Amino acid sequence: MNQHERHGVLLRLLAERGRLDVEAVAAEVAVSAATIRRDLDQLAEQQLLVRTRGGAVPNDVAYDLPLRHRAGRDAAEKERIGRAAAAMVERGMVVGLNGGTTTAAVARALAARADWGPDAEAPADRDGARGDGQPAVTVVTNALNIAAELAVRRSVKVVVSGGVAMPSSYELVGPLAGHILREIRLDIAFVGADAVDAEHGASARDEHEASINALLAARAARLVVVADSTKLGVRTFARICPPADIDVLVTDDRAADTAREFEDKGMAVVRA
Repeated sequence: MNQHERHGVLLRLLAERGRLDVEAVAAEVAVSAATIRRDLDQLAEQQLLVRTRGGAVPNDVAYDLPLRHRAGRDAAEKERIGRAAAAMVERGMVVGLNGGTTTAAVARALAARADWGPDAEAPADRDGARGDGQPAVTVVTNALNIAAELAVRRSVKVVVSGGVAMPSSYELVGPLAGHILREIRLDIAFVGADAVDAEHGASARDEHEASINALLAARAARLVVVADSTKLGVRTFARICPPADIDVLVTDDRAADTAREFEDKGMAVVRA
């Protein structure tokens, strides 16, 4: 386990337990107590926790695991989900993406598409942009990390919603984001969620994020929810959309049993 992975594990355990003990965590993670002390010191320098004698506690701000430390969870499954979702996109589409580690995987897979082949009327150049100067695909997103990653790709036109940045998810929320999204239309939206339930639909822990994600979903001709199997059969605080609005659920191949509940509701389910 490398340092980045350990930091993610430590923050997750702290969020779950409310306190960490150096000796106990060192035994659990199978590294030395000195390594854990260094890790906790580094996280404290980033103001992600408060060091105590012999351990750590959460800091006094709203505590959530930052996106950069969640990225390592179920990474292989999310990459497969990302590739399966990106394969649904056709040249010329306008694509919506909200924030999250799974939608970030979709964005990376879109950027890596090697099959943006030449058009008969407008051949593509070596970077994927068409010969007429038009990008292969337009991405509309309220996620700063996704926008930053795609902005350097000539094959992708990036539209950012604007709004107030959420520190744990890098999503832009609030009236400014809503104003932009109400003025556009999407061919397809890939929406990640904290939870997806066959009866309740997709939901998020934060009501501000859920509100903007709901608007992004509503602007799309086709709504695809992307979520690894750990998110299925779970409900959280704020609903993004009911199950009837979801056209396709893309999840991983560990979800065979749970996926049937969604298929019974009329959704297409892709298990990557």
